[in-house]
Amino acid sequence: MRWAHSVEQVRSAEQDLMARLPEGALMQRAAAGLATAVAELLGAMYGARVLLLVGGGDNGGDALYAGARLVRRGAVVEAVLLSEHAHTDGLAAFRGAGGRVVDRADAHRPDVVVDGIVGIGGRPGLRPEAEQVLAGLAGVPVVAVDLPSGVDADTGRLDGPHVRADLTVTFGTHKTAHLVDPAALACGVVHLVDLGLELPAPGVEALQAEDVAALLPRPGPFDHKYTRGVVGVHAGSAAYPGAAVLATSAAVSGLAGMVRYAGSAADAVRARHPEVVVSDGRVQAWVVGSGGDADAEQALAAALADGVPVVVDADALVHLEQHPGRRRGLVLTPHAGELARMLDADRAEVEADQLGWARRAAAAYDEVVLLKGRHTLVAHPDGRVRVTTSGVPWLAVAGAGDVLAGLVGSLLAAGLEPYDAASVGSWLHGAAAALAADGGPLQASAVADAIPATVRRLLA
Repeated sequence: MRWAHSVEQVRSAEQDLMARLPEGALMQRAAAGLATAVAELLGAMYGARVLLLVGGGDNGGDALYAGARLVRRGAVVEAVLLSEHAHTDGLAAFRGAGGRVVDRADAHRPDVVVDGIVGIGGRPGLRPEAEQVLAGLAGVPVVAVDLPSGVDADTGRLDGPHVRADLTVTFGTHKTAHLVDPAALACGVVHLVDLGLELPAPGVEALQAEDVAALLPRPGPFDHKYTRGVVGVHAGSAAYPGAAVLATSAAVSGLAGMVRYAGSAADAVRARHPEVVVSDGRVQAWVVGSGGDADAEQALAAALADGVPVVVDADALVHLEQHPGRRRGLVLTPHAGELARMLDADRAEVEADQLGWARRAAAAYDEVVLLKGRHTLVAHPDGRVRVTTSGVPWLAVAGAGDVLAGLVGSLLAAGLEPYDAASVGSWLHGAAAALAADGGPLQASAVADAIPATVRRLLA
């Protein structure tokens, strides 16, 4: 599991650890990890030029101590001080090792910039002086210390100018902004340096392959198609029959025992998947709304009346308010525009604060909400959130959401709780897209077809 903690949690854990360590030991651990990461990025160290941008916080001290280590390894390291309160001991160590403090106009164009301007406790945004320095370094790879300066650590928001890093070296644990967009995009690749912190339960987490493997439902020796779960799919319409094909394609991937289809696209579904049963009967979960058009309202009402968990997607989302009664075990799967309509907000507001709005939606509807995006968020009504980081940009293609809905529905039918079904389904969806794309473009149907191979790799 990859955990993300708040600034307050991190500060508290650091203070507890510092009380047990010699003075300065924790900063030296961080600086050693930072220096190693910069050296690995550079490759050849001797004669490489490194420029430190140093603010007045502890991450400026981390940068200075790391700079001293890089000097001793043969790099030419210069520092621009962007605060009158640079870390005193770090600055002495840097100068003592042979590092050079320069004005920005005197700095040589470096091979890499180390951003130590503002730490995780800083306010979002950058001062004009820092903006100007960064503007003159366009095109140079940037390594951020703990978090790109100007980014909000606890929300994932980008409020004002900020650093865009190629690599972020963080310490002790991930912070929310490392996982949640739009801030996560500004972090580049994130490298974690373990400091040995004792941390409380996180508010945000990201499943890793081993976590997904542990949660996956697997058939036992005496299972049959009914005990493994039957998923009902009421998707597609006269206008969008392909949505029914895509949703059932994911549902028949083998994670549940059987798929029933109800809807107006039965002929298209049977032509692609003869194993799908087109008849009435009991199901353990429903998938409704994908490409549903005018059929979505009736499909949602029937699924809710069935008393089983339901994936509510696309066109069915707009009809939820008409059914305020029985609410238990739903997974709502909006994209940013749909969630904005659900909460009477602007899409731009949702995209700017994805974590905040996902939590608001989960609390307002008292159901699990899966907010689709580059880093999909799965929010529980109690405030917990899981982030999916397994996808690829090529997954932004028509029909991908239909596949995701069918996949999550099959996991619900197989017995996973809604929070687990949504987060496992989202992870598998992204991993299947990465496998199918193989570095290039793909279609939604290829994502569905890649699910069994993705599961096999996971279980191997």
